[in-house]
Amino acid sequence: MVVLDALIVATALTAIQRDLHASIEDLEWTVNAYTLSFAVLLMTGASLGDRFGRRRLYIVGLALFAAASAACALADGAGALIAARVVQGVGAATVMPLALSLLNAAFPLERRGWALGVYGSVTGLAALLGPVLGGVITQGLAWQWIFWLNVPIGLAAIPFVRVRVKEGFGQGVAIDLPGLVLFTLAALGLVWGLVRANSAGWGSATVIAPLAGGAVLTMAFVGWQSRARAPMLPLRLFRSRAFSTGNALIFLLNGSMMGAIFFMTQYQQVALGQGPLSTGLRMLPWGVAPFLIAPVAGTLTDRLGARPLVVTGLTLQAAGMAWTALIASPHLSYGALVTPMSVAGIGFALGIPAVTKAAVSTSAPADIGRASGAYSTMRQLGGAFGVAIPAAVFAATGGYATASAFSHGFAWAIAVAAALAFAGMLAGLLLPTPARPAPPRPAPTRTAQRI
Repeated sequence: MVVLDALIVATALTAIQRDLHASIEDLEWTVNAYTLSFAVLLMTGASLGDRFGRRRLYIVGLALFAAASAACALADGAGALIAARVVQGVGAATVMPLALSLLNAAFPLERRGWALGVYGSVTGLAALLGPVLGGVITQGLAWQWIFWLNVPIGLAAIPFVRVRVKEGFGQGVAIDLPGLVLFTLAALGLVWGLVRANSAGWGSATVIAPLAGGAVLTMAFVGWQSRARAPMLPLRLFRSRAFSTGNALIFLLNGSMMGAIFFMTQYQQVALGQGPLSTGLRMLPWGVAPFLIAPVAGTLTDRLGARPLVVTGLTLQAAGMAWTALIASPHLSYGALVTPMSVAGIGFALGIPAVTKAAVSTSAPADIGRASGAYSTMRQLGGAFGVAIPAAVFAATGGYATASAFSHGFAWAIAVAAALAFAGMLAGLLLPTPARPAPPRPAPTRTAQRI
């Protein structure tokens, strides 16, 4: 539900513009308001869950998300819709890291890969089917129903969470308020700059200033964490090669996939002349693989370790996207896209549970909340980065004037997404290999037994 709402709005923007008389800037902020509050407040949600109870805050997040979704559906103007989307992002930032924390706490280490594979298949499918459901619901019902859909799901989940999920707390009870403020402002600057870069231009002061401010505040946050008594994100976590590499990997993996989804949906419509519903259905080769393969990949992660799955998965993801970039043209048949899209989808499905386990599940139980918050934050920052950088390349090499111009820019944008996946593959080589179990001792001889 939370991941779906990051993309389901994309194919409904035209209907929203028509009904609410929204401007281009209004439509941009209908998407960005959710992304912004979601990414900025993830660590806050994780920290509050550690302090007041992960299950308790998870329920609060579900209720807030459902209420904000209803407000989105009832909005009678663009301003009201954007405000409701901000609140929806706050609910999402509470739900997402705590879902990962509760899931990790519910399973022993040797079974977490399988559990995270199921989690990865659901979230991956939601990300890739967002445009499909957005097109189906908008065309078959009305755009308001993309938000009404969340209300019964969110409210129905609450009693199940109360009955079936155990409460959990993090290490210590104090909230690192200075760290919380520094991290929130740093994330706000970085995400604001990235989401504004596409429309305002990378040379704009409204982009450069927040990015620079975010970088400075990030350094201040790190300095504070090194001397705080109860740090929000203990720097000792980064001594773990699995944790550090896993967070870099999810940044690159999600950045690659989100950038590809962003441009593929437009390529289908602008260059190949498809409608919103047809475009969504044509994205299915990316969506089917995570749903079918990720649980199996999670089980293999438990057996083989994260590195083989990550390296193989990101190699396939990079290969599929590079293949797409090479064949892109304004008259390309859909059949020619099915195989490279499927290869990239299989790669994503193999990599996501392994990356998640490496980044989160290797942490101590008391640190899982903080680790989940950091992981979720890097995932969202990667998504924003993965759209902003290919968009800058697209603006320099193509445009919307003709199908040919769009195809040329699209090819370069997808090549950047492939490069991000390839960089992730190289980073995956840094993951530690799992320790081999000690060989069994030989049975003692009769003489030894007598002694």
